[in-house]
Amino acid sequence: MTETNSSSTPATEAALLSSRDARGVHTLTLNTPRSFNVLSEAMLAALQTAVDAVAADPGARLVVIAANGKAFCAGHDLKQMRATPELGYYQRLFAQCSRLMLALRKLEVPVIARVQGLATAAGCQLVAQCDLAVASDQASFGVNGIDVGLFCATPGVALSRNILPKQAMEMLLTGDFISAEEARSRGLVNRVVPADALDAELQGLVDRILAKPREALAMGKALFYRQLETGMESAYQLAGQGMACNMTHDVAQEGVQAFIEKRSPSWRT
Repeated sequence: MTETNSSSTPATEAALLSSRDARGVHTLTLNTPRSFNVLSEAMLAALQTAVDAVAADPGARLVVIAANGKAFCAGHDLKQMRATPELGYYQRLFAQCSRLMLALRKLEVPVIARVQGLATAAGCQLVAQCDLAVASDQASFGVNGIDVGLFCATPGVALSRNILPKQAMEMLLTGDFISAEEARSRGLVNRVVPADALDAELQGLVDRILAKPREALAMGKALFYRQLETGMESAYQLAGQGMACNMTHDVAQEGVQAFIEKRSPSWRT
């Protein structure tokens, strides 16, 4: 992957750190802590390149999005945005961000946010767009663009698909932040643990997912989000067809046979 430097980061320091372990776990780490890991144009481009690389990796199993420093991500780079006060520029910028968010959704593998600190505006959107999220009890979440006169419309798309509409609207209208525990109770994150237990909690979740067959996870993720965007009757049609296709796959046939024979399926060995 080509590493891209953000405008607010020295040329020798990569804006995004990308790694892949032997199991196929890709870790993408936002690495501009002095600017609170803002989603500058360069950061968005680096993330897009990394996500595209995951999509092209047949051995990919999972993605972790993490960050260095006190903040997870403080949203868009407001200084960069203010420097080019043109409608066309803003349209291109938000389209670039939306492409990234949709690319995360379209990945066949699960995406987990590792949230160690503040996640606001498009940073909160990034957390909401991930399939799962594990947070430190020191993390906080907000969509506070309204504080500078900018309603967080695009972050609201992902946020409103994680938490109840009135809860999302209150955050969008007031700009108020919520704690990690409140985020968990509302459904924005899955787990909240002390900061020193964050990596262990994340690893436990990763290990449990990796123990499941990739093919079934890929089919399941795609179906889960498709059915969410349709009515109940259509959702059941999609889900029924999806399960039928899943059941014909080798991993399901082996899994069911292993259950009948009271043994571990071959894809766990």
